[in-house]
Amino acid sequence: MSDSSDRLPPLNALRAFEAAARRLSFTQAAEELNVTPGAISQQIRQLEDFAGTPLFKRTGRSVLLTDAAQASLPLVREAFERIAEAGRVMQAPARKGRVMISSAPSFAAKWLAPRLERFQQQNEGIEAWISADMSLTDFNTADADIAIRYGRGNYDGLKSEKLMDETVLPVCAPRLLEGPNAILKPEDLRHHTLLHDESSENDPSCPDWTSWLRAHGVTGVEGSRGPRFNQGILVIESAAAGRGVALAKQAIAAADLEAGRLVAPFANGSIPIDFGYWLVWPKGRHLSPEVRAFIKWIKDEAASSEVVGV
Repeated sequence: MSDSSDRLPPLNALRAFEAAARRLSFTQAAEELNVTPGAISQQIRQLEDFAGTPLFKRTGRSVLLTDAAQASLPLVREAFERIAEAGRVMQAPARKGRVMISSAPSFAAKWLAPRLERFQQQNEGIEAWISADMSLTDFNTADADIAIRYGRGNYDGLKSEKLMDETVLPVCAPRLLEGPNAILKPEDLRHHTLLHDESSENDPSCPDWTSWLRAHGVTGVEGSRGPRFNQGILVIESAAAGRGVALAKQAIAAADLEAGRLVAPFANGSIPIDFGYWLVWPKGRHLSPEVRAFIKWIKDEAASSEVVGV
């Protein structure tokens, strides 16, 4: 009687299959796995020999999945997720006392980092390691326990819990509220540079300067003028330096508003938006006591910051 393990498909070939099927490209799969496209093709042929049926339809430079590949791909993905989770459980003793958090750079620098000292004071023996990254976290490859994402909270294969809502509002350096061109009302913005947040974190519901001015009935101010920045933190720093008025996310501006580096010149200037901040991790992931402690702490911090409005 043959060993049941003899019936297992070759694991390296399965990795090549999963990457090629997800990207629909042997070349991109090769780049991801750091091998040659020829090696991917060879591993796919090995898997097709095992299966006794083609897995890809090759059409020029692109590839399509056969019915057999379509049916097996979700199972292969789940299997690798389970294997990765098993590895994490094995590593649990080595990771004890450590929480790995992935976050967008602006949120990490301006909201999370200023609060981390409180986490350390309340949770002695636990270190929070922050990875600031503009791209979405791939939990299959990233060494992250949880991620903080900006969006609507619907992420395939991931569990998400709302951290807090977001609003946008005009902010500027305090000195722009003084002098002959002092900002006292929205119409005064005609005398000042408008700073624009063009980061990839923006969502369709987030107003730009043109729509903010329209919503507040402001005429005579050209909303499209002014420099643009690809990260929220750059917009904030430019505004704090007095180089203009930024339409900023409140969470990103919170620390500088609290410290007095920035002020919000208009009492009714904030506009709520659809996107918010979410805690995200893979479904079925075992959360260590350290990760659970961090989740509890950051949710408490978010709740208190929304209450005081910073």
